[in-house]
Amino acid sequence: MEEERNEEVVNEEITISSDNNEIKIADDVVAVIAGVAVSEVPGVAEMAGGFAGGITEVLSGKKNLAKGIKVEVGDKETKIDVNIIVEYGVRIPDVAFEIQNRVKKSVETMTGLTVTEVNVHVQGVSTQTEETSETTEE
Repeated sequence: MEEERNEEVVNEEITISSDNNEIKIADDVVAVIAGVAVSEVPGVAEMAGGFAGGITEVLSGKKNLAKGIKVEVGDKETKIDVNIIVEYGVRIPDVAFEIQNRVKKSVETMTGLTVTEVNVHVQGVSTQTEETSETTEE
């Protein structure tokens, strides 16, 4: 008993309808799902979101989980671009491959959309090292 589902894009929302029922998913939701998946990948120092994304974080005081993510949604599929800064010393192709797998799995599982592309754009390398401070007692 498979129901036929129709999906359409309305005002930057994905509308999934079956019979008389509708589910609306905003593009920003897809971007946040992808952003959370990327943030869990080892070797990613931070997301590269540009000037506007940084100002938004500073003013709101909240971390923008969709920072550095661009989503293009079609009828039943989506294309996702991810902009990242990697940690120094990691193997970039391995990090990018892991991002592609995690983003694809997360978005497809949570939204039901088919992810056709996950493009990873490495915008920089973070060379910051954690400094351990030693305290000496006198």
